[in-house]
Amino acid sequence: MTVFVYIVILLFSAIIHEVAHGYVAYLRGDDTAKMARRITLNPIPHIELFGTILLPTILFLLKVPVLLGWAKPVPLNYKNLKNPRKDIPLVCLAGPASNILLAFLSGLGMHIVKYFPNFELMHNRLIEHSLYMMIVINIILAVINLIPVPPFDGSKIIIYFLPEKIAARYLNLNPYICLMLLCVILSSEIVWKFIYSIANFFVATSRMIAF
Repeated sequence: MTVFVYIVILLFSAIIHEVAHGYVAYLRGDDTAKMARRITLNPIPHIELFGTILLPTILFLLKVPVLLGWAKPVPLNYKNLKNPRKDIPLVCLAGPASNILLAFLSGLGMHIVKYFPNFELMHNRLIEHSLYMMIVINIILAVINLIPVPPFDGSKIIIYFLPEKIAARYLNLNPYICLMLLCVILSSEIVWKFIYSIANFFVATSRMIAF
């Protein structure tokens, strides 16, 4: 049951992440995602064979403590943006920002449910655990995507601060080297302590707002 809930939360969070990219791009002049009908919460158009199905399954079978995955990236045409130089970082930041917002709302939900004691009594453990998982998963997605190496969102955000020639070379870094770097980062105990510290911060902050 826990694994099923985890996968559902991961898929939902990844979809929100991609929809945020597409929606902000649409607001800034690029309707590519909208025309492709990808600004939708319907999970089917967002499913990618490897990132959404195979990778989480493989990690589950290998008994990895944290399952990772992603939804199919929304199609974007940066040339359609009103001001590509400024709008590209904004579009890319929208994904991680949506995950941070989901983490905050989940933390808030953990405390709002306490106002309904009868409901909480029946489903307390499942709700509290699911919402905390929602926080952790979204913090993981936000942190990973803000890593400033291609193809993550952070790489497209940082190019805003780089000269055009250097930015172009930077985005063409070998993806396999970047993948290896990600594996090294995620294997660090310090990184996971940092992620869980942020998750607990969201729980504590939302508690102050809820009360």
